[in-house]
Amino acid sequence: MNADINLVYKRASHPLAMRGDAIHALALWLKANGSRRIRQADSRRVMSERYPVGLFSEDEVQVLCDLIQD
Repeated sequence: MNADINLVYKRASHPLAMRGDAIHALALWLKANGSRRIRQADSRRVMSERYPVGLFSEDEVQVLCDLIQD
């Protein structure tokens, strides 16, 4: 009879709770992959993807790229 009562008060685990081995596997993955630096984007490519062709002159594009890099 006590077993039925204990089921009512059984604590549910948190939805984000992880098992110890899962945390360890995540730590190993982060150690191997997490420290990679994101390569710096090419300013001209960013400008060409973001703005329509012909919106800026070549000189304006150069100045804007210089500003992005600083």
